[in-house]
Amino acid sequence: MIRFEHVTKRYADGTTAVDDLSFEVAEGELVTLVGPSGCGKTTTMKMVNRLIEPTSGRILVEGGDIAEADPVQLRRRIGYVIQQIGLFPHKTVLENTATVPHLLGWQRKKGRDRAAELLELVGLDPSVYGDRYPDQLSGGQRQRVGVARALAADPPVLLMDEPFGAVDPVVREHLQTEFLRLQSQVRKTVLFVTHDIEEAVRLGDRIAVYGSGKIEQFDTPASVLGAPATPYVADFVGADRGLKRLSVTPIEPGDLEQPPVVHLDDPLPKAAARLAADGARWAVVLDDADGLHGWIPADAADGTEGTVRDHARRMEAWLPVGAPLKQAFSQMLQHDAGWVAVLDGERFLGVLTPARLHEALRRSIDADAGGIARGDVDLQTVADV
Repeated sequence: MIRFEHVTKRYADGTTAVDDLSFEVAEGELVTLVGPSGCGKTTTMKMVNRLIEPTSGRILVEGGDIAEADPVQLRRRIGYVIQQIGLFPHKTVLENTATVPHLLGWQRKKGRDRAAELLELVGLDPSVYGDRYPDQLSGGQRQRVGVARALAADPPVLLMDEPFGAVDPVVREHLQTEFLRLQSQVRKTVLFVTHDIEEAVRLGDRIAVYGSGKIEQFDTPASVLGAPATPYVADFVGADRGLKRLSVTPIEPGDLEQPPVVHLDDPLPKAAARLAADGARWAVVLDDADGLHGWIPADAADGTEGTVRDHARRMEAWLPVGAPLKQAFSQMLQHDAGWVAVLDGERFLGVLTPARLHEALRRSIDADAGGIARGDVDLQTVADV
């Protein structure tokens, strides 16, 4: 969808902002450009819509050389979101969102209908917010309008330059979550500029880590964190890159332990025998359909009368399979839990313990390094030595 072929940008004073840059972005892919200020990432993005012209090389969008396109027409078919948002203060939210469709000659009703649809998609009810003006919105709401406006003409490419950098951390995290939800629906080809490696890791399908005018590594978030290509990349992503990698490593069924399982209507002696046979201190409690209900400690199953239902405790820490390891770690800390239940829909799969979480992270790193599946990694532990 986007291809850079040996692109260089050199200014009249001799400064080289981008030096011989070549890479591709696939259709529907979200690529984050990350690096320190002055590294060339914003210059790279602005060359795509010709706000900056390259000194040499070619940039192709949808197979066409953008140098041969009319700049104004090119920009009208590429969505653009910036940190300052750039909403027109004298226009309502609905009018702001419909700006590009109107410039493209859409009928007024069609443009407003499209604007209302996009506002709904970004979580702003058009019947509530459509007639408001930008100064009547919060920073996070204005940023959502900026995203909706960029998508209004259904562009194939979306350029985003530090779009969430001007809001507080809580709002920023919420906007990131909402944007990931939105991208899962619209699947635009996105170049997303940020200086924050955690934002780059969370959002990007792939990450381009910039040095000085060059890309030091262009790979998946997991690979960048697990196997930095250069000392520069290792230093940039930080010594805590293992912790960062937790956010891009999913829980897999092979990571789980299988504790003893009892059912709600099991008599307590049966539950006690099950626990004793496994030498376990607790068991997972399932309902009649084998859905997760809770857990029961061994001492609560010691009675001779009653059923598991009478003594089952609520399960606070649980996640769906495929959730990131970081989320599992967070659940363990939040609930002071030694394990997290993992579900496939309503079906109980097993539990993730701290030891298994650590093993899953190590397997993921070794799998990427060896180009093999996580399940094929022969992981040596202290117990094996």
